[in-house]
Amino acid sequence: MSNRVVITGLGVVAPNGIGVPDFLHAIQNGISGIKFYPEFEELKFNCQVGGFPQFEIEQLHGYISETSLYGLKGKGIAYGIRAALDAWVDAGNEIAGEDTLWDTGCVFGSSVADTDVIKNAINRVDAKESKKLGSRVVEQIMNSGITAYISGRLGLGNRIVNNSAACATGTQSIFMGYEYIKTGTAKRMVVGSCEFVDRYIFGGFDSMRVLSRKYNDEPERASRPMSASAGGFVPGSGAGALILEELEYALARGAKIYGEVVGGSTNSGGQRNGGSMTAPSPVGVVKCIEDAIADAKISTDAIDLVSGHLTATIADKLEIQNWVQALKREGDNFPLVNSLKSMVGHSLSAAGSIEMVAAVLQLKYNFAHPNLNLEDPIPEIVDMIGTNNLPTKKVDREINTIAKANFGFGDVNSCLIISKYKA
Repeated sequence: MSNRVVITGLGVVAPNGIGVPDFLHAIQNGISGIKFYPEFEELKFNCQVGGFPQFEIEQLHGYISETSLYGLKGKGIAYGIRAALDAWVDAGNEIAGEDTLWDTGCVFGSSVADTDVIKNAINRVDAKESKKLGSRVVEQIMNSGITAYISGRLGLGNRIVNNSAACATGTQSIFMGYEYIKTGTAKRMVVGSCEFVDRYIFGGFDSMRVLSRKYNDEPERASRPMSASAGGFVPGSGAGALILEELEYALARGAKIYGEVVGGSTNSGGQRNGGSMTAPSPVGVVKCIEDAIADAKISTDAIDLVSGHLTATIADKLEIQNWVQALKREGDNFPLVNSLKSMVGHSLSAAGSIEMVAAVLQLKYNFAHPNLNLEDPIPEIVDMIGTNNLPTKKVDREINTIAKANFGFGDVNSCLIISKYKA
């Protein structure tokens, strides 16, 4: 069985926009969500800027019951709930009903439960105050907390999976949902990922010396994918969600269709052939992209836009080299390339799903969003693909097919191919 899989709903909580209209406006106009945070200066972090959504848990009033909202402290879970339920409604569904939806499931990813919640629990126990922990702690510190909240609110009865694959989590989660529908296991899936990078996670990356530290006084200039003056990535947070449906199921209920997932792949380089815990194997990356294209049954010439992982680290040059090898295209023949991280930073597990929402919007509205801060592209990248395909302003152009990929710690890769829906 090989069902066609379409995208019918989107939801996003991003540093530069909450909800599809605000987010679309931001990416079309190159609006950054990266700001300076005095807290990180006080903590003596080298990097003192970040991309954090302007979102408080109280904004979930009306999304979940007051009983569920009471005591909810985990921001990552809150981001995910908002994005998933927005996507559900955007797809034309109601958040209501007593029946279990046996044909609908959820694959939602995260890296780690909010460590602020864990820290509070540890402090309570160490102070011999475990009775003051409350009844909501466990559901917020378990990794599957986000899928439990989403599936319980919507009554989902099919596959319910919490996925975790570091920075590849978002696209891998979407790929898993795509596979469930393609093979007939489910008719509809809520897919995506969420992340809240609190001070403890932020501090861990800061100690690795992989974060931007040169632009603390100019935060909007700090995230510089593919730039020769890039000094590391900027941590971000948020969530992205999509509703995927089997084509005939979507058509039968009159759903609007943003586009179609026509192929995908996920693999691991096995931490061999140049791969490691922190760096992807070029062999694995190239194979992942090639396998996704083969699954989509398209020519590499059909790809109009590459939405890269491209984090503003030394890995950017190698990533473009891998794309050139996998697509067998170079110079002016290469597709347009952009990195949403220039606007929102790198939100770890949430990166792929937020970037996928951006990719779907570019597909739907025929544009490529700009790469901010790319006035000085890395010379080796220019040698491979020139500058015409590195937009620094919005490009209005027919976009029919996009390749979206992410690569995570542990040498895990994921790639998706989306195209305009054609009857």
